[in-house]
Amino acid sequence: MNSSTRNSVNEGGGGGGGGVPRGLQEGGFITSIAIPNNPLNIKSQDSNFFHFFNNHIKTHKPSTREIKSVHANCIKTGIIDSDIYLANTLIGVYCEFATLADAGHLFDEIPEPNEVSWNLIISGYNRSAQYEESWRVFCRMHSSGIDPNQFTYGSVLSACSAAQASKNGEQVYCLALRKGLLSDPYVRSGMIDLYAKGFLFEDALKVFRDCVCGNVVCWNAIISGAVRNGENLVALDIFSRMISGYSLPNGFTFPSVLTACGALGELEIGRRVHGWVIKCGVGEDVYVGTSLIDLYVKCGDMNEAVKGFSRMLFRNVVSWTAIISGFVQKDDSASALCFFKEMMKVNVGINSYTVTSVLAACAKPALSREAIQIHSWTMKTGLYSDSTVKTSLINTYAKIGEIGLSEMVFGEMECTKNLETWAVMISGFAQNQNLGRTIELFKKMCRDGLRPDKFCSSSVLSIIDDVTLGRQIHCNVFKAGMNFDASVGSALSTMYSKCNSLVEAYNVFEEILDKDEVSWTSMIVGFAEHGCPKQALKLFINMPVKDIRPDQVILSAVLTACSALSSQRKGKEVHGYALRAGIDEDVLVGGALITMYSKCGSLFSAKRVFKMMPQNDQASWCSLMSGYAQKGSIEESILLFHDMRIAGLEIDCITISSLLVMAATLTKLFIGTQLHGLVMKTGLYSDVSVGSSLVTMYSRCGNIEKSHKVFDQIKNPDLVAWTSMIVGYAQHGKGIEALKLYELMRKHEVEPDAVTFVGVLSACGHNGLLEEGNYHLNSMKKDFGIEPGARHYACLVDLLGRLGRLEEAVILINSMPIKPDALVWGTLLAACKKHGDVELGRLAANKVLELEPSESGAYISLSNIFAHAGEWEEVLNIRRLNEECWLEERNCSQRA
Repeated sequence: MNSSTRNSVNEGGGGGGGGVPRGLQEGGFITSIAIPNNPLNIKSQDSNFFHFFNNHIKTHKPSTREIKSVHANCIKTGIIDSDIYLANTLIGVYCEFATLADAGHLFDEIPEPNEVSWNLIISGYNRSAQYEESWRVFCRMHSSGIDPNQFTYGSVLSACSAAQASKNGEQVYCLALRKGLLSDPYVRSGMIDLYAKGFLFEDALKVFRDCVCGNVVCWNAIISGAVRNGENLVALDIFSRMISGYSLPNGFTFPSVLTACGALGELEIGRRVHGWVIKCGVGEDVYVGTSLIDLYVKCGDMNEAVKGFSRMLFRNVVSWTAIISGFVQKDDSASALCFFKEMMKVNVGINSYTVTSVLAACAKPALSREAIQIHSWTMKTGLYSDSTVKTSLINTYAKIGEIGLSEMVFGEMECTKNLETWAVMISGFAQNQNLGRTIELFKKMCRDGLRPDKFCSSSVLSIIDDVTLGRQIHCNVFKAGMNFDASVGSALSTMYSKCNSLVEAYNVFEEILDKDEVSWTSMIVGFAEHGCPKQALKLFINMPVKDIRPDQVILSAVLTACSALSSQRKGKEVHGYALRAGIDEDVLVGGALITMYSKCGSLFSAKRVFKMMPQNDQASWCSLMSGYAQKGSIEESILLFHDMRIAGLEIDCITISSLLVMAATLTKLFIGTQLHGLVMKTGLYSDVSVGSSLVTMYSRCGNIEKSHKVFDQIKNPDLVAWTSMIVGYAQHGKGIEALKLYELMRKHEVEPDAVTFVGVLSACGHNGLLEEGNYHLNSMKKDFGIEPGARHYACLVDLLGRLGRLEEAVILINSMPIKPDALVWGTLLAACKKHGDVELGRLAANKVLELEPSESGAYISLSNIFAHAGEWEEVLNIRRLNEECWLEERNCSQRA
């Protein structure tokens, strides 16, 4: 029962009928208004009737047959036609204990019904939720000339409120005002309730402020209305005015006020309201007690919530559910289950809301047994038939990884049209990374005529990694008009970012009307992680800091962008913000800071951040180790790795792989061999990423045979492993072996990427396989949809150069669909140097210097070509130009 309904019952308002409904609610029917003490002057032969009404009905719920028997007796004796009080009493009894149809028939038979008669039948229709009938009877009453009283108006306004008939209610209120009932609490509270339920809270406030009222009913109505309309601050302000002298609160005031405190997280105000609860002596009221529990739960004070719960003399299902939900919110599943067991012991009627809270507590892999037990219990008690319980079971099973059980429960719902259930099932498949079943269920949902909501669409988008499929879902979202929603827009933006379609990701981001923290985070992270660091920084600068406070995820993404740009100055600014916000010691931010300082060459700052962090994870250690490795400080890296092992951190695949890459970069075979031994000892050799790193390490360190041996030990090599081995063969001049391995990779149905083709084309170049090189270059676009890049064309130019076909190399460069870069022209220049082609060498060198004026290698190569041809004057000119370029570059550097 909500607070406004309880207010009406407590004060006699909203139930109508000159005070009669209050007596009905209390269980005894005879009241001072309906039947005065022996008003009928009943004779001795009617004593059974009098006894029945004054004693029997107070202690026993009469049957319809008993009531009709009394009714018949009254008709037989002829007293019902002559006494309106008796007729009204029978109408009330019919309304309370029998059928409204009988009450209506009796009402129609009364020759001259009075206002009590009309009030009784109106309030009867109200209690049975037949609000249109209440309105119809009131219209009859008004047209018949009977003057309604304040109870009539209160009842009819309640009916209009429940039926959301605000226009009818306004007409009734005007009639009441014309009768001079402006200050009547029943009328005003009814109108306040009408406006509040119709989400016209400003109008409700106007009615409340029309005149000063000391009646608690009006205050309760406006406070309850404010809470219902989300105006929690207004509710607290009105309560503050109320207790300043206008009216004392009662047991119906506090649930609304405490709800407002909970919604705002105002624990201190809530404590003061708790003091008023004690002062007014309503602490034992079950509704007030439950509201106190809910307040402390929402404010995170579970100790006070438990104390309040233990002090309650009577606990209903709402009280138990509130305390269980509180422990679920605090992620204390053990306590939630413990209270649920106690609840079962005391035989409190458990409802679907309790079950959904307990199932939420079981949504952990360690509690799968308990989830199954509750599932069985719901089937035994019949609660399993409730759709919300089944939906919760689907969600719980999905979260603990039992997607098969989720699907089983979903299948037992027999073509449900409940959108929430479909959304939870689709989300379950998405959480378990089952793209096929997610899309299949999404399509079936659409075929069944259900329109996906925001939650459902976001779940589907979260798992999609194919841009074509993502665009199809985007079209569906657009048709449903959800593309402007923050949650859906963020999911779309993330999907496009993941598919490397950053232009589309940004376009979606721009369309979001009310960008929230998730929206900004999604776009900034998308730019930072997909090679657009400048855009990430620009977006971060333009983010409205007043409305959205950057969190750990955003700051780590921005620091990643600073790392990519080697912008230590920007990184320090972000570091300063993290210090002011008090999140500089967060593991995510700390790791990003270490990476940023390491990549910017400031190892002192990186190590300082590392030491200041209260706890370092593997990523932090790896970042610092990589920083030292990049600076050539191999000993520092190894010492850090040693310290990491002493610290007791688990050595994972990422750590080992980064160390192996370091050893490969520095060609330190002895370090790589020791790491290989550690890999075998820790059992990480089965990991594909570690195997790929070992292949690369041995290849770069000159031991291609060992590299091949490691590759053969990988059970299911992925694309990276295959590519590492192919590139390794190509770099060691084993072109035939590289091409054979590529064909074997294709037999294993592993699709190559752009890096794989660099290795393949390089292998063709090392072995002079021109026909094979042309074939594979064309195959990239034709068979795999990969656009050849500058490195691929450079490989083919190198191949032609090795064969001495320099003119053909120039023709290839000029016919390239992309603009040749310094790498392509530099490759031709190296071939010209080898074959002593002065003219083409001059052309290639000029092109390189146009693109990279400070490239000293081009000057040296061209100088060597002229020297080989005996053109010493040109050699001197080239050397002079090189010196001038070097001096200009140095001067620019000093000015900067």
